[in-house]
Order: sequence, then structure tokens, then C-alpha cells
Amino acid sequence: MSQLSAEELGPALGRGLLSFPVTHFDAELDFDERAYRDHIGWLSRYEVAGLFAAGGTGEGFALTSAEIDRVVRAAVAETAGRVPVIAPATAGTRMAVEQARAAEAAGADGILLMPPYLVEASPDGLVEHVAQVCAATSLGVIFYSRANAACDDVTVARMAERSPNLIGFKDGVGNIESMTRIYARMGDRLTYIGGLPTAETFALPYTEMGVTTYSSAIFNFAPEFALDFYRAVRARDRATVYTHLRDFVIPYLDIRDRRPGYAVSIIKAGLTAGGRPSSRVRPPLTDLTEAELTELTTLVKTIA
Repeated sequence: MSQLSAEELGPALGRGLLSFPVTHFDAELDFDERAYRDHIGWLSRYEVAGLFAAGGTGEGFALTSAEIDRVVRAAVAETAGRVPVIAPATAGTRMAVEQARAAEAAGADGILLMPPYLVEASPDGLVEHVAQVCAATSLGVIFYSRANAACDDVTVARMAERSPNLIGFKDGVGNIESMTRIYARMGDRLTYIGGLPTAETFALPYTEMGVTTYSSAIFNFAPEFALDFYRAVRARDRATVYTHLRDFVIPYLDIRDRRPGYAVSIIKAGLTAGGRPSSRVRPPLTDLTEAELTELTTLVKTIA
């Protein structure tokens, strides 16, 4: 199956649940392609609309550009066109451009443009950053608004006008007024994706702001639960959503919030808790303690 065009990508992603697969490492914390491909193959058997390879939960920030290319190629090969694969573009503009070009050559279907590394940028600078990455590829590009790359509706409109293949906006800020302004201004020009940590927490109210999908990290270890939650959100089934929040998601958040970086670590621990192959996280992240893993395992069994 050929890569999706920029015009096809947005609607395809907006029709279903998305996820960030974890990246598996071996005992030396080197990329374990066999374990990763096994994980991708398992996830792609479920009804998922797209997978973000080497993204946030995939520890993309801890991978070299060469490793990102290996991870993306492994995901593309393993999905074999069954599921769109979105590759990351990270760090500064030049590096993001290189990664976008590499992703297109690797067969990825789109680009998730992450915030530039450790630099504060003006709206003009962010518009130029997006424009240069979009110009480097024919793939559809999704802008991830968070941290030092958070932007308002006027800036998003400038980005979209400058770059026709900017097809998506992923919100990692959680400002309701800002998100409402962006959707009111842009309408269906973009596909809107919920991108806050543990996006299930915000999914129901975000549907009222034009956000039809979100990336579920929980899908990594509990795909059936994650899909059931997504279906309840799309059906606006408040009773089911709040039952899932009360019984699993909020207790899960209580563990996640104990230490910075656990939003990633707890997903790998969730795989272990569910009996799936996993691995440690790379520094500077830290793994859950044994007591926390035991607590998480007990919790995961309630949705198994």
C-alpha cells in the first residue's frame, strides 16, 4: 500500500483512535527491533487509525536521528500499509527538516512536528519553523502545540496559509479558550488531535471543540479498554466514560503523577503488568519502583 497523500492523511487520522507505541530496548538500552516489531504487529491488529512511531511515549527525545529512522522503518515494514505511520521531526529546524525527509524516504505516511528543542521562539519563528519542515516533504504534517511551541489561533492560521501540507493540529496545552479560538478560526481546514498526557482524561470535553481523536498511550498495554473508552467518548456516553475514569484512569493517574517522567515510564510498566514484552526507559527517565509496578499490575488486572 502506498503512502497516504497529505489530503488523505487528516481525514484518515480523524476517524479513529491514535496511539504512541513505546520503543523497546535491550539490556544495554539499545533499540530492540525484534521486540518493537512484535509490539507494532500486535497493536496494528486492532482498530487503530494511526501510530506515532518514536514519538513522546516512544522516547523519541532520547533517540538519535539514526535510531529514529530505524524505528520508523521498522514500524512501516511491520504495519505493511494496514495502519498509517506518523514519524517525528524533532529538535531544531535543520534537524527536523532532515528527519522529515528521512521519514518520507522510509515510507511514513506523515510527520508529527515536535516542539523545537530548548529554545523559546516568537510566533514568527514558529511559522518559519513549520514552513521549512513542510517545504521539505510532500507528506502531511501535524503541528504539536505544547511547551515552548504553544501558539494561538492567529499563528495557527498563518502556519496553515503558508504551508498547504500542514494538515493537523495536536493540542498538548489544554487551554479551552485557545482551542476554541483555533477551531472557530480554522474549522475543517485541519484535523484536531488531543495530545495531553493521558488524553482520556480530557477526551469528552474536547469533542465539543472539534477534536475528533486523541493519542492514547494506554492503548499500548490495554488496547481493548482504550478502544472501548474511545467509542464511549465518540458516542458521548458519559456514564461509561466516567465509570472508566473512576475505576481505572484516575487511579492510574495517581501513580503517574508521583514522579516527573512517569507519563512514559508507566506505559512500559503497563506492558509488563499485562504480561507483554517491555523494557526499561532510557535516562533521564526513571522506571517505576517495584512497589509501584505491583500496584499497577493489580490495577491493570481489573480491566484485563
